[in-house]
Amino acid sequence: MSDGLNDVSTGLKQESVALCPLEAAAAPQQEPLCIFGTGDFGRSLGQRLLQAGYKVVYGSRRPQSCGPVPPGTQVMSHMAAAQSASLVFLCIHRENYDFLETLAHQLSGKVLVDVSNNLKKNIYPEANAEYLQKLIPGGHVVKAFNTLSAWALQNGPADASRQVYLCGNSTEAKQPVSEVATKLGLSVLDRGSLNAARELEDFPLELFPVWRLPLRLTLGLTVSFYTYLFLRDVIYTYVTEGKDISFRIMVSLANKVFPIVSLILLSLCYLPGVIAAFLQLYRGTKYKRFPDWLDRWMLCRKQLGLIALGYACLHVLYTLIIPIRYYVRFKIAESTISKVKMNQTSTFDTSVAWRSDSYLAVGILGFGFYILLGITSLPSVSNALSWREFSFVQSKLGYLTLFLCTLHTYLYGGTRFLIPSTYKWCTPPGYMLCLLLPSVVLALKLLILLPCVDRSLTRIRRGWERNGAGDDSRKALLT
Repeated sequence: MSDGLNDVSTGLKQESVALCPLEAAAAPQQEPLCIFGTGDFGRSLGQRLLQAGYKVVYGSRRPQSCGPVPPGTQVMSHMAAAQSASLVFLCIHRENYDFLETLAHQLSGKVLVDVSNNLKKNIYPEANAEYLQKLIPGGHVVKAFNTLSAWALQNGPADASRQVYLCGNSTEAKQPVSEVATKLGLSVLDRGSLNAARELEDFPLELFPVWRLPLRLTLGLTVSFYTYLFLRDVIYTYVTEGKDISFRIMVSLANKVFPIVSLILLSLCYLPGVIAAFLQLYRGTKYKRFPDWLDRWMLCRKQLGLIALGYACLHVLYTLIIPIRYYVRFKIAESTISKVKMNQTSTFDTSVAWRSDSYLAVGILGFGFYILLGITSLPSVSNALSWREFSFVQSKLGYLTLFLCTLHTYLYGGTRFLIPSTYKWCTPPGYMLCLLLPSVVLALKLLILLPCVDRSLTRIRRGWERNGAGDDSRKALLT
């Protein structure tokens, strides 16, 4: 009896012991990821991979003296590193690709992630990733991670650097690269085959691509109005009165140019929407494409609005320093002393006080709504709003902002347009010129808000088409 129990217990012990190696076998050792290159990007990428739980080995031509690498990583020769991993990140420049030909056998069948960029566009006849594929025909080249910087990898991805573009000819090769990027907290956008590699390599070379048109327009408007006001104020005074007031270039002229350009840019934010509405009314359908120039214009409205807000902020700052300017303090003291000597007093004009206070109050309200528009355009704020809320702020409150800023300028001018001396050399002041565009935009918007027009536009935007417009729109979409 006891012998039987001993046999049973012995069998149980043997079975329980046998479970241990089975568990160990079920958890195989993780395969490391290989990085060729120990420069800034290679070290930053290795550090992030370690933090995500990966094992990392570096391949270097000088394993013993390659410089500091993240603790916990190994450094070995290129050949040994390539043999130890199936996924290899090539953090080296294209000029150094030649040695890879000697490793063609070791890299065959591996996934090769090319992260390289060039200093300029169109330096080489083909993209770096395509050239790499020719050097290692047996490898599976994937272009990825080239739009990230070493700094972004070190500090963690922010909203602006969270996206990773990748392309490659093999879907199976892109899968592990996508998994690594996702585990690093990045969002992946697949751009298709390796033919898109040149486009990805050109991305980091673009300098404010969406901002180019708004910045050029802003620069042109600023230079034009600065020159115009310089001729009207400084040159005119010097020619007619012989006075040198060139010092006014620094503050006075700038404080005139900034609000003028800001109001024009704000008008340009809403003018394309008005033009698009009239185009839809004219065509009787919403399914026809807008002209390319109108599409580009509408895509840069956010940038136009932000630049306009920046100019409005400069106008506010320049206005706040007016009381401390030497010229202003001198003119006030001179006027006060002359009136004391002549025993004169100034009478209080209620109408001027009303216009002045109204002008300032409307300007403050307009600037407040301006700030609100700028804040809601930030991704962190706009993502927290529903589409209806965002549309209400950017559209309804946007037109209110344009109206208040336009009214602010009208109140600033007051009745000066009736005074002949206002038109120096028969030219209107700058603020009168800047009122033309916002006045036209607001007038056209009022036409759209008329019940008969708004009703037709709403029907069109909900899919209704005028008779005959449907066939034309289908043809336009097909072409």
